[in-house]
Amino acid sequence: MSDDVTVVRDEIEAYADGTVARVRVLSVPESEKFPDGIKYAFHYGVAGADDPIIRFDNHHGIHELHLGSEVYETDYPGLQTLYRAWRSALPFAKRTDW
Repeated sequence: MSDDVTVVRDEIEAYADGTVARVRVLSVPESEKFPDGIKYAFHYGVAGADDPIIRFDNHHGIHELHLGSEVYETDYPGLQTLYRAWRSALPFAKRTDW
């Protein structure tokens, strides 16, 4: 990772049922690709699976919602709003971890 990238949050939780939840937020230099200076992913899925159950991210500079193999471009209402939407999509028993 370059010196101008800072890990803001990077947490992962592996569950006994084989699913994994991960929150990763990086502070990156502002650019055309990342005008807000933030790169993020809120992921929940089966460990090792090709597709997530749900993930919000902007890995390619475009804000996306992944639901299984489907990918939808989304607006960016802010990091907290996306985090809350992701957390509310987790199974109820797993929400307390986040």
